[in-house]
Amino acid sequence: MAEEVKLFKTWSSPYGLRAVWALKLKGIEYEAIDEDLANKSSQLLQYNPVHKKIPVLVHNGKPIAESLVIVEYIDETWKQNPILPQDPYERAMARFWAKFGDDKVLPSIWGWFTKQGKEQEELLQQATENLKFLEQQLEGKVFFGGEKIGLVDIALGFLANLICILEEVSGLELITKEKFPLLFGWMQNFAAIPMIKETFPPHEKMIPKYVALREKYLPPVVPPK
Repeated sequence: MAEEVKLFKTWSSPYGLRAVWALKLKGIEYEAIDEDLANKSSQLLQYNPVHKKIPVLVHNGKPIAESLVIVEYIDETWKQNPILPQDPYERAMARFWAKFGDDKVLPSIWGWFTKQGKEQEELLQQATENLKFLEQQLEGKVFFGGEKIGLVDIALGFLANLICILEEVSGLELITKEKFPLLFGWMQNFAAIPMIKETFPPHEKMIPKYVALREKYLPPVVPPK
C-alpha cells in the first residue's frame, strides 16, 4: 500500500520550508497544499485544532504539527539520509541549537527588522550576540551538521533565505562577510544546495511581502505641520 504524505504550508513560510527540506533530503514524495492564512481551510483547522497554524504534515491520515517536531518525525520515520546525529550528546546539542534559533535568533532579528530608534539598536545588539554564538558553532565545519546538512542547518535555513530580503527592505546590514565570515559562508553553501535553492520563494514576490510587513509594524510617519 502506497504511503500518503501531505504537507500543509504557505508559499513563503520559513517554517514550512523546514518540512519541505526534510522530505526532499529523505527523497519522500508528498502532496504540497498551500494555505491562505486569511481563509484557512477546514482541513487545516481539523488537523491542527490547537494552534490552527502551518506547517502540518499528514502521514497516512495522522497529522503532526510544529516544524521542528515534523522534521524529527520525518527523520525517525524514514531512516535514509539521517538528519539528527546518532550520538546522544550530539543529538541533544542539535536540538539545543535548533531551539536557540527559534527562541533567540529569530525574535531578535525580527525585532531589529520591525523596530526603529533605540529599541532597534538594542535588538541589533541582541541579534549580534546571538549570531556570534552561531559563528562559534561553525568553527572547522562546512555546515552545522558537519560535512552535510542536519537538524540545525534545516532549523536555521531561514537565515539563508530571509536575511538578504530583510537587508534589502530595511536598507541595513546584519550578516556580512567581515562581521560573520563563517556564518556568511554557511549561508552561501546552504543556499547553493540544489534541493534548497529550488525551494526558496521567488525574490520578486518576497520583497513586496516584507515591505508590507515592515510597514505594518513600524509607526506611521507623521508629516510636519
